[in-house]
Amino acid sequence: MSDSGASILPAHIEETVRAIARLQADHRARATPLQKVLDAMTARAGRPSFIPMITLAVAGWIALNMGLIWLHRRPIDGPPFVWLQGVITLAALFMTALILTTQRREDELAGFREQLTLELGILAEQKSAKIIELLEEIRRDNPLLPNRVDAHADALAAPADPEAVLEAIRETQALEMPNGVGNSVPTA
Repeated sequence: MSDSGASILPAHIEETVRAIARLQADHRARATPLQKVLDAMTARAGRPSFIPMITLAVAGWIALNMGLIWLHRRPIDGPPFVWLQGVITLAALFMTALILTTQRREDELAGFREQLTLELGILAEQKSAKIIELLEEIRRDNPLLPNRVDAHADALAAPADPEAVLEAIRETQALEMPNGVGNSVPTA
């Protein structure tokens, strides 16, 4: 919408945009407080500024310990910096778990979007088939139009059977991958 409040998009497109926004808002609203914290941590760690922060922390740790050695004091963690290696390993483990947890939640939203897209695609195909069927009926019933058989239009007027399409995809993939390796189409 523009600043004047007038819509620049057709109403059906605006409603679609609002429906997608509601889907995302509902997904965020269902997040537990812990999930929200993990999402925020992942977002922070995913920013480019996180790399210099890690680099400065590691360099600071090494500089502190080398400075203590230079001042003839006992370092907190002298070379080869075993504690630093342990902290980095533990941080990598936490980062992996953090990313996997966040990705799992994002995959849930992607699954909802994928299902919505599939259902809308099937519905659009059914509507198109009905429109073709009605146009063919009009053509047959109108005495001003020549009455002829159009096998292609008749075929398009029949809605696709999603199960038959899925089976055809499975058969095609089975021919391409004889051992079934790489078959990503789920079985019913």
